[in-house]
Amino acid sequence: MGLFDLFGTKEARDQDALRKLARKVTEKFGPPENRQKVIDQLGELCTPGALKTLCLRFTIQSEPGITDQEEKETARRWLVDAGADAVGPVTEFLREQESGAAWGLGVLAAVTSPEAVVSTVTVELTHLASIYTRDPEKKLTLLAWAAEHHAGQGDESMEKALLVLLEDFSDDVRLGATRALAARPLTAASREGLIQLLLRDAGNARVRGEVLAALHHLGADVKGHRPAVEALLVDPWFLDKDGVVKKRG
Repeated sequence: MGLFDLFGTKEARDQDALRKLARKVTEKFGPPENRQKVIDQLGELCTPGALKTLCLRFTIQSEPGITDQEEKETARRWLVDAGADAVGPVTEFLREQESGAAWGLGVLAAVTSPEAVVSTVTVELTHLASIYTRDPEKKLTLLAWAAEHHAGQGDESMEKALLVLLEDFSDDVRLGATRALAARPLTAASREGLIQLLLRDAGNARVRGEVLAALHHLGADVKGHRPAVEALLVDPWFLDKDGVVKKRG
């Protein structure tokens, strides 16, 4: 066995070092100064692996809350300062981790174009729409972003993912998908998807109200489903003569 084999490759040593730093930066109950030291160390390294590891600070909640926010903000600043070098690591973080997505999206929004962020959100929503996840946190974060930021810029892949998520087991996810669709131009597919959700969740007042608000906002009609929809309407909702959802007041 040679000296090279004994001590391993530089890549292996670097990966081992990053694993140790990852444990330290996600230690919720350790002294905050220890985490802060690692945050700065990773930021100064500024390698793809270090930047991705730095993102892990977004996945834990430490006490007290003000310190937690300060540490996350410091990590965010390091990543933003890295500029384009942070895009790949942060995108990988968003793909692999279930928590911390809001912070990751905030970084991407600061270092790349809105179109690139839309593309990343679309890819993630498409993936999440195809699998079962017990915790809806990541879906909800991405859906909230899609509803609030440039959801209409996404291509049909975004709409397809949102339509699938209208059938999610979580009420909150279905509501989030409804809001995101309401932020997009109306299409035949989104109109039908929203009406079908309304009919499926006829007994769910939260979902019913959100879907009616979305159809109203989009100026959508319910032609082909009028009797079934009209049976569900309560004040202030009604249908005009063309079957378009209207709201009194």
